[in-house]
Amino acid sequence: MAKASRSDRSAPGRVVIVVSRFNEGVTRRLLEGAMTALAEAGYDEAHVDVVWVPGAWELPVSVLRVLDTKVYRAAVALGAVIRGETPHFDYICAEAARGLGDIARATGIPVGFGVLTCDTLAHAMARAGGEAGNKGAEAAAAAIETANTLDQVDRRAST
Repeated sequence: MAKASRSDRSAPGRVVIVVSRFNEGVTRRLLEGAMTALAEAGYDEAHVDVVWVPGAWELPVSVLRVLDTKVYRAAVALGAVIRGETPHFDYICAEAARGLGDIARATGIPVGFGVLTCDTLAHAMARAGGEAGNKGAEAAAAAIETANTLDQVDRRAST
């Protein structure tokens, strides 16, 4: 996949949030946190698109397709994978993380990683707006900060 230059994006102020419906009680809270963080960074809802996918496994392919549109300056991937009795958890978590990292490197567009990988639902809820904060908000803030840093690098390189 070709790396997109910052200048060929038609709407550099747009952000996309791709959210897993699996464990939706958790992911909706992550989404609320991400939306709050983006609002605090100056993004109104008109500049943020939300795309729902079935689960964490589908996040990488969905983020890739959305970023291939060249419309977004950053993406945020949100999901919650809770350990069960089989190794399924390990495969899903590893592939979601690897896939999203690969996409960020291949496209040059920041992808905030807000996929919880928890042992219990209680741990997930604590990280989705509970006593451990909101990892959705943290992922959105990290994506925007990285996009801003990349913009600074691009400005310096063009002078």
